[in-house]
Amino acid sequence: MMRAVRGLLALVVVVGLVLAGAFVFARSKALGRLDKTWPVHAVDFPVPFPLSDDELAALRAEKAAGLDPDAGVVDVLAGVDVNALAQERAVARGKHLLESRYGCFDCHGRDLGGGTMIDAPPVGQFFGLNLTSGKGGVVSKYTVADWDRIVRHGVKPDGRGTIMPSVDFLSMSDQELSDIISYVRALPPVDREQPRPEFGPVGLVLLAKGDINVTAEIADHQKAHERFPPSSADPKVFGKHLAQVCVGCHGRSLKGGPIAGGDPSWPPAADISHSALASWTMEDFKRALVEGKRKDGQPLKVPMSFITAYGGKLTEQELVAMWTFLHEG
Repeated sequence: MMRAVRGLLALVVVVGLVLAGAFVFARSKALGRLDKTWPVHAVDFPVPFPLSDDELAALRAEKAAGLDPDAGVVDVLAGVDVNALAQERAVARGKHLLESRYGCFDCHGRDLGGGTMIDAPPVGQFFGLNLTSGKGGVVSKYTVADWDRIVRHGVKPDGRGTIMPSVDFLSMSDQELSDIISYVRALPPVDREQPRPEFGPVGLVLLAKGDINVTAEIADHQKAHERFPPSSADPKVFGKHLAQVCVGCHGRSLKGGPIAGGDPSWPPAADISHSALASWTMEDFKRALVEGKRKDGQPLKVPMSFITAYGGKLTEQELVAMWTFLHEG
């Protein structure tokens, strides 16, 4: 009897040592992914973007329309603060981008003063940073290059990778990022200190296995970014650009599957590629994004059920463009 007990204890010890060794290995591999540094090209662009030639021409025409043609005015824009107008328009565009497309509020809070990404101790506790200029804010001293690295490359200012879901932002243009910076900088300061992120044992194993994305491993860090987003005049091209925010959940092929880094209770993301949506109509698609309902009228499941907070803010032109790309492939 004692021999059997000793044998059982020895087995428990061996299993414990094996599990401990496996965990140490997983932890080393997981943290190694985040400790690797990534050289990222240097970029620079204005914040805000100045008014374009077309905007200036339209503004001149608008001002000239209210003037007496015989008044002899040389410059109809004299006295107009075009820089302030550029800032105003950039902030408005940035607000629309965050409210309709880029899910920054989900992690950083509706006031962008910091939020909770994941609070599940076995997986970990991860908090979106305070993006405002208030106490606890972390980006007030960011340069344009710093913004580019963290948003479009998933790389911190010190060169290390992060689990920030930047895969959705890889196709963001310079002007769109500039607009977002303009909007963030215009927000009132929020005093909120965010705790440091903590990986739990399950989170470390998921990270080691590659089930949590590190965008720095995916992004092309030397590829130049587009200066401006595609023109809405070509719905398919513009729609492809808009649909890039779907790849974080639906995959780069948009064929769906398990959501990397998502809650284990979430169902796999649906296939939203051209073939899967062949029987859908524009109205079916719009109902999903705006009302949160599937083609059969049933409510969408978490996390897709959250889409209405953003889909309802898309313009009709944006909805049509995204649908055109997804439906036509």
